[in-house]
Parts: sequence; structure tokens; C-alpha cells
Amino acid sequence: MLIVNEYFDGKVKSIALQTASLPATVGVMAQGEYVFGTDCKEIMTVVSGTLEIQQPGETTWQTYVDGQTFEVEANVKFAVKAIVDTAYLCKYWR
Repeated sequence: MLIVNEYFDGKVKSIALQTASLPATVGVMAQGEYVFGTDCKEIMTVVSGTLEIQQPGETTWQTYVDGQTFEVEANVKFAVKAIVDTAYLCKYWR
């Protein structure tokens, strides 16, 4: 079953699915800045576009572009800047 999610007044939308190995979402973020919370470890891959990520406790931002992946630990908040409209795949370690 596919589940559609919408956040930040429709600026972030995703479709949840079960992959062969983990639950995941495939989504898009409109250009802008967001703060997300996690309830499990997440592995996010930029499919198209550019994201700048500020990990919890960090003061610097890391840039990720098409095909690059980053991880975020469980039970934290992290900041995201979508430099352009960006597509992503996020897998959840549940």
C-alpha cells in the first residue's frame, strides 16, 4: 500500500512504500529550509537536486547532490536547505 505524506504546507511531499529491504519514502522538497525529526535511523539519497544538511550538534552545513547519500541517527532533529527543488529517497531502519 502506498501512503502519501505532505509537510510544511505542501512544500515537502512523499510517497511511502516497502522496499525489498526497508521501509522508505520517495519525495520532493520545494526550494526552502526545513527542520525534520527522526524516530529511527534514516539513510537519505538525493535523486535530483541539491540539499545542504546540518546534522545535530554541528555548526557547519554539508552539501549533497544527485546520487549522494547521508545518514541521520534516530531521535534527533536536523536542518535541511533545499537549494533547488529536490527529489530524494529515504530509507528507514525500523
